[in-house]
Amino acid sequence: MVPALKPVDRPAGLGDRVYRRLRESLGSHAIVPGQRLQEAALAVQLGVSRTPVREALARLESEGLIAADGRSFTVPVLTDTDVDEIYELRELLEPAALAQVAAEGVAPGALSRLGAALASAEAAEEGADAEAFIEANARFHAGWHDLVANRRLLRALDLYAGHVRYLRVLTLNHPAARKAALAGMRKIHAVLKKRDRERAVLVMREHLKAARHHLRLVLDDIDRDRTSRSEPPAAARARRA
Repeated sequence: MVPALKPVDRPAGLGDRVYRRLRESLGSHAIVPGQRLQEAALAVQLGVSRTPVREALARLESEGLIAADGRSFTVPVLTDTDVDEIYELRELLEPAALAQVAAEGVAPGALSRLGAALASAEAAEEGADAEAFIEANARFHAGWHDLVANRRLLRALDLYAGHVRYLRVLTLNHPAARKAALAGMRKIHAVLKKRDRERAVLVMREHLKAARHHLRLVLDDIDRDRTSRSEPPAAARARRA
């Protein structure tokens, strides 16, 4: 009879370390939009088994940073038209959704949870911790979305939620964008606390306008970087002259 075997201890946090490595590569654009991410190939490159890679990819997908594509994943490729359409939808739906939440009132417990997410974002910004800020920002927005009573409206918001998460991560790694996002979060929290429906519409429109502005700056930087990488050095110098 085979003697009883003790389970092999799995290295603590391996899936989390793989997730962080992939997330850093996405944030630095070492992994570029359109690139395919395959579990087996990544496991070989990172020197780990497929299980932590699978966990990391599932986590990245849940955050909207990658998208399932058959048996692999890809980094979303969003054109200017895609971004414009996403923001047109956001500008139609989110002011109405926030106004509805403000008008119906927010229970003290829910308001407290939003306040805690806001406080976490403030602490993260003070410490220049982009990752913690992104997490707190996501928690704040998910918190008020959960308060939308109109389920059909909430499903409409969910249609583009993955891309919004991707765009937020892309943008909120930049200090100016975080400061603008934090200002918007404070105003959103204030209008919900005051149950100010009309002000909620204005606040959300202002928040989306700022988000779109900072996203455009980031996308322009990415385009310039991509162009300079693809051009021969002489051509790049001539274009910058």
